[in-house]
Amino acid sequence: MTKSIGVADAATNATDTRVDGNAGSDRIGDLARAYGVSLRTLRFYEEKGLIHPRRVGNARLYSRRDRARLELILLGRDVGFSLREVKQMLDLYDPDSGNMRQMRVVLEKSERQLARLHKQREEIDSAIGQLKSAIGTLSDRLDKRRQLSAV
Repeated sequence: MTKSIGVADAATNATDTRVDGNAGSDRIGDLARAYGVSLRTLRFYEEKGLIHPRRVGNARLYSRRDRARLELILLGRDVGFSLREVKQMLDLYDPDSGNMRQMRVVLEKSERQLARLHKQREEIDSAIGQLKSAIGTLSDRLDKRRQLSAV
C-alpha cells in the first residue's frame, strides 16, 4: 500500500525517529518496509541519483534527507510525474536561496499535471459512459432473445 503524503509532510517526517531506533539513519530493509517499496526500487532510485545513501561496507544507510526525498519521489509517482521530472524538482533544492526557484517550478509542474489529470478524468468518464451504454444495449438484446427463446 502506498503512503499518501504531502510536501509539508515530507519535510516534517524527515525529522522523525528512524524505524530501527537509530536517529541518524535507516538501513535499506527498514526504509523499504516503512514505505512499502522493494529493495530493488530503492536501489533503482539510488542508481538514478534520486537518493544518496551512505555506504558502510555493503550496507546502505539512508539519512533523514534521503527519507524526505523518498517521500517526495513517492508523492510524485503517485500523482503521475515521471522520475525525470521528480529528479529535476528535487535537484533544485537550495535552502540558502529560500527554495523560491524550486517552489515556482514545482507549482508550475503541479498545475500542468493537475490539468492533465482533469483531462484524463474527462476521457475516462466519457469511456465509462460509452461502455455503460454498450452494456445496457447488449443486456437489453440478450434479455429479448431469452424471452423469445422461452416462448
